[in-house]
Amino acid sequence: MNNKVNFEDLLSTGAHFGHVTSKWNPNFKPFILMEKNGVHIINLDKTLLYLDKALNFISTLASKKGEFLFVGTKKQARDIVQQEADRCSMFYVVERWLGGTLTNFSTIKKSIKRLNLLEKEGSHIYENQTKKEVQMLNREKIKLSDQHRGIKDMRRLPDAIIIVDAKLEFTAVKEAKVLGIPIIAIVDTNTNPNDILYPIPANDDSLRTIQLITSSIADTILEANGKNVKPGPGNTIPGSLEKSTSDDENKSDQK
Repeated sequence: MNNKVNFEDLLSTGAHFGHVTSKWNPNFKPFILMEKNGVHIINLDKTLLYLDKALNFISTLASKKGEFLFVGTKKQARDIVQQEADRCSMFYVVERWLGGTLTNFSTIKKSIKRLNLLEKEGSHIYENQTKKEVQMLNREKIKLSDQHRGIKDMRRLPDAIIIVDAKLEFTAVKEAKVLGIPIIAIVDTNTNPNDILYPIPANDDSLRTIQLITSSIADTILEANGKNVKPGPGNTIPGSLEKSTSDDENKSDQK
């Protein structure tokens, strides 16, 4: 696997900024380079090493037609995660993680089936309904659509789950571990990397770091599937977020 991300790329995105030292998880110690101005600095050599391990695993799995679920519900990650998952034709969760999305997938599938029925034009479900009842059905459709839009076509459990901010998405991590689903995740200094099969130590609050790593993952999936990787939306920060990227270098002050 040829990892196209280099040390300079990570450095320029502020991937090395961890949280303030008081928020650290002691299990993260092997990935910490030093402490500076009360903030832990992540060892980017380790980030490159572990990113390469993760990409090798992803490449092997994708080449066997493996399916991936991207998860990123924090504000900084939503647009990027959805964009990159769409680009490599994989599934995603960018709204609130619904408990049981993995461990109670049979119920989730029933809910998706209900959504498909509500979305079907001319569906019998709308027949002989009052105006008020139709409005209620439309509200239900909107709610289910928001909840399931990234997994509506997911017919089975994913072969691996890719997470931005493993600490925030602890429910998704827990469910994946219960089911033995491999986890690839960006982990910051406040997170226990031992909970993750393929941890990628990096600043999980930086838009540009999230973009760099998730686009690299999407590229890997596309290449493993024999598809051309085209420069464009998948390798740029969504327009609505560009104005925020200049603040990435200062994220450590807000952590």
